[in-house]
Amino acid sequence: MSYPSDSEIVLASASPRRLELLQQIGIHALVMPVSLEELMLDKELPLDFVQRLAMEKARAGFELMSQKGIELPVLGSDTIVELDGEVFGKPVDIEQAESMLAKLSGRVHNVHTALAVKTAEAEYSALSSSQVQFAVLSNEMIKAYVATGEPLDKAGSYGIQGMAAQFVKKINGSYSGVMGLPLFETAELLARVQIKVLG
Repeated sequence: MSYPSDSEIVLASASPRRLELLQQIGIHALVMPVSLEELMLDKELPLDFVQRLAMEKARAGFELMSQKGIELPVLGSDTIVELDGEVFGKPVDIEQAESMLAKLSGRVHNVHTALAVKTAEAEYSALSSSQVQFAVLSNEMIKAYVATGEPLDKAGSYGIQGMAAQFVKKINGSYSGVMGLPLFETAELLARVQIKVLG
């Protein structure tokens, strides 16, 4: 398998937002999505869940790349929305998307994004947690937003970088983390495998 000679890492994700964020800090990535069953284990806590998935994605991507003879660090990431201990992943349908947004309306929720990088020698992980305050959303606003299709492939049924930006009153934490890849933690993690954003 051939791949761009300037690739520094493998991104084990199909998210165009994560790729764009890596490009924003000058990292050239080879995109290789992995398919995993994203189900919480019995009595698993939200933070443990998101960190486990990020590491499993990195490991799965590394195994896939090793089979293809590609030796690059593999970055895995996962994002969840949490409200009162309930985890909101990607909605399965329009009805679930509307239900999630109704629950988030007028509330402060947590967005947790976990990162993991794997090489032949080591594994490292990091976590970014942010608090997002939503405005009160009317049923009409929720239905109109869901009808755009934007929420259907996003954790918590919204994309802060898209039309849902108008719902966000306040963020305490990492904007890029809420998007799906916290750049401060990403740069720190990549530096541990000798990939430096600057210098």
